[in-house]
Amino acid sequence: MTKTHNLPPEPYSLRLNNLRAELTRRKLDGYLIQERMDQYWATGFTGEDGAVLFTQRAVVLLTDGRFDEAASIEAPYARKVLRKKRSPDETIKEVRRCKVKRLGFNPGHMTVSEFNALKKLATGIKLVPAEGLVTPYRACKDSSEVMRLRAAIHVAEAAFEKVRRWLQPGQTEREIATQLVYEMQKLGAQGETFPSIVAVGPSSSLPHYEPGDRQLVENEVLLIDWGARVNWYGSDLTRVVWLGSIPPQMRAVFDVVRTAHDRAIEAVRPGIKARDVDHVARAIIEKAGYGKLFNHGLGHGLGVVAHESPRVAKTSVDVLKPGMVIT
Repeated sequence: MTKTHNLPPEPYSLRLNNLRAELTRRKLDGYLIQERMDQYWATGFTGEDGAVLFTQRAVVLLTDGRFDEAASIEAPYARKVLRKKRSPDETIKEVRRCKVKRLGFNPGHMTVSEFNALKKLATGIKLVPAEGLVTPYRACKDSSEVMRLRAAIHVAEAAFEKVRRWLQPGQTEREIATQLVYEMQKLGAQGETFPSIVAVGPSSSLPHYEPGDRQLVENEVLLIDWGARVNWYGSDLTRVVWLGSIPPQMRAVFDVVRTAHDRAIEAVRPGIKARDVDHVARAIIEKAGYGKLFNHGLGHGLGVVAHESPRVAKTSVDVLKPGMVIT
């Protein structure tokens, strides 16, 4: 265990201040962050084994010996606790140390067994489900986050252009996906935002298809859905490529989708409901006769994970705000 008196640098100081204001609103003494990307966003710590307990006065980072040095470098202002095993014992010890009586947690990030084990030790401590404490703040990006997202988009696009010029008949979906990852990493990406989807011909109608051995042929559609992760922020793009001529029917469908896409972008503004943006695109596709085939949402937020708030779908309750970045 180490102690530090360093103050959090920006942007973490502002983020923690916002989260602490949320503690006050929800009448919580402390909050336990267990999800890795919430942890990274709030503190800068990147280790895959970690939990963050924060109160109005303290930031406690629980991790293990593998991340001893990383924790000191990435979050020197936090009190570091190196636990020997991932159990609730050290967590409750720190909760008591910080005099927390009402501890918030995200129920979506805690298993039933973890909750039961924590509750068994938490005598005198109220465990309060507090979903959505971090998510709304992650949804609105600051200028440094927008810069990282722009870099991730640029890397993904540049890699795609290299692969597009490299394409030729006979290459398999798996080969194309591998080449795309290689080009992204050559251009500075940590890796993929998510496993790249490369689908030839009939496979292109499967939204979350896994690339296989189907070969690229002329006059057949190739769909690529991919993203680059740069400095922990990820892009998410989709493109359709043809080698040879495009059949008239496919051109017509493409034009419908492109029109819906462009009109939806024109509708985006602060204060509009996300479902209303979805409706703009959906109305165009329904008018063209393809409404029953549009069985997913229009888009989603981008950030440190591939899908984050806001949801841009017909059932969404989100309202678009300045700083939000959406697909």
